[in-house]
Amino acid sequence: MITGDDNLTDKIIACAIAVHRELGPGLLESIYEEALGIELAHAGLSFNRQVELPVVYKGLSLSGSFRVDMVVENSVVLELKCVDAIAPVHQAQILSYMRLGGWKIGLLLNFKSAILKDGIRRVVL
Repeated sequence: MITGDDNLTDKIIACAIAVHRELGPGLLESIYEEALGIELAHAGLSFNRQVELPVVYKGLSLSGSFRVDMVVENSVVLELKCVDAIAPVHQAQILSYMRLGGWKIGLLLNFKSAILKDGIRRVVL
């Protein structure tokens, strides 16, 4: 049975694959982010780019913050990469963003993969 979250991540992945097919691998992450925004909008999905994520420690806001590449439908975090291979640190990064922001699902998308399907990691808290 496909849940709403699975259906949403399937739609996001389809949009990412469309971008990768059009642009190919190896460009700047910012290019893929902008193109993915166009695809998500065409698919009727709401999203925010470069979402600021403050860091709170023991109830106090720290001076630093992170920027999450994209958040789709206020529920799925997207971390876009253009690297030779997804490393454990990349997975740790998206997990940290998810914990800090209270999101349960994330997609790590490596646009440098020859076939995007091979560069996708679904992360669930």
